[in-house]
Amino acid sequence: MSTTTTTVETISKPNIGVFTNPEHKLWVEESTPNLDSVKKGKGEDLPEGWVTVAIKSTGICGSDIHFWHAGAIGPMVVTDNHILGHESAGVILATHPSVTHLQPGDRVAIEPGLICNNCEQCLTGRYNGCEKMRFLSTPPVDGLLRRYVNHPAIWCHKIGAMTYENGALLEPLSVALAGMERSGVALGDSVLICGAGPIGLITLLCCQAAGACPIVITDLDAGRLSYAAKLCPRAHTHRIDTSLSPADSAAAIVAAANGTKPAVALECTGVESSVATAIHSVKFGGKVFVIGVGKPNMSVPFMRLSTQEIDLRFQYRYCNTWPRAIRLVQDGVIDMAPLVTHRFDIEDAVKAFETSGDVKSGAIKVMIQSEVDT
Repeated sequence: MSTTTTTVETISKPNIGVFTNPEHKLWVEESTPNLDSVKKGKGEDLPEGWVTVAIKSTGICGSDIHFWHAGAIGPMVVTDNHILGHESAGVILATHPSVTHLQPGDRVAIEPGLICNNCEQCLTGRYNGCEKMRFLSTPPVDGLLRRYVNHPAIWCHKIGAMTYENGALLEPLSVALAGMERSGVALGDSVLICGAGPIGLITLLCCQAAGACPIVITDLDAGRLSYAAKLCPRAHTHRIDTSLSPADSAAAIVAAANGTKPAVALECTGVESSVATAIHSVKFGGKVFVIGVGKPNMSVPFMRLSTQEIDLRFQYRYCNTWPRAIRLVQDGVIDMAPLVTHRFDIEDAVKAFETSGDVKSGAIKVMIQSEVDT
């Protein structure tokens, strides 16, 4: 009896992956599962409940750049050759017989976290806090920047006719949606978004869809703020002056919103001075919600938080967001296509990373493709 259901699609290209290491090198070379196992449909003898996916589009995340350049994010350290990438979509090539909801040819977006299903966090639905989480691309767990991967079917979400690029962008959209839900942004709320990188810009799209007003988005880079203005013309853009104190920067932000203090600040940079500025910006009883990832320890204006009864909250990745993200994109509520500024074949991944990591390139979201969407 066959151990898998396979696709009739012709598979001829070897599997390759995008690697970094503790010496901060970046290269492309052959990876697993190997071509022979993929062609046979075995996918290295797929475990029960698993599938083989041909990855079509993968977005480069800031964390990928950080693991390459710095070799670590907090306690997560690159100690060996390591495959990057966790924003991916592709097509099912093979399924284990136990998988009944997916079949070869289905287009899917891949949720990259593998959980234990046994700890309190998993059993209560907050699986992003799983005590044994294995998050693809976070060392030592290899990522998705490969031509083929094996993955649990339960974390492969059908995307129908959605483009593979939009499917890959569901991952950063999930980050933004988690922030929207936990911060409680509501219709008519005044909102500050700190940072106009990909997460900040997707958060901007979400706040626009949620009816927040006024919206102010900040950044150091004028080009990114120009991009933000095109995405959401009614948003107020404000370029941060690094010579100002957080309190003075906050006053300038409030002035940019015609004197309206934010009810909610969504901090998407993780930079200490930006977090402090957000705290000084919000109104009495407001919220500062930190989506961005920062250094292990930082100082905050404690008495400002205390005397203004400001809630300072944080998020770690996401949970239960993908079905909602898919609906938002499929129904046209959120359009992330304009965020993609550069595309590279996987063979040219080194150039893709150099472009993504170069602030002068004008890159917002760089996509790596194993073949172009059709």
